[in-house]
Amino acid sequence: MANTELNSNTKTEIEDKSSLKGTMVSVSFLGLFIVVTWVSVYFLFLSRL
Repeated sequence: MANTELNSNTKTEIEDKSSLKGTMVSVSFLGLFIVVTWVSVYFLFLSRL
């Protein structure tokens, strides 16, 4: 029969917040790229009116 005991001694590791710093930088660069692309296409559209 299966062992039904639960280990109450398991430790949960708290991740360091610095691990998300690279994620924030890459998302910021991606957002900046999208905004620059949209603005440049908008000005291209205005110049061709």
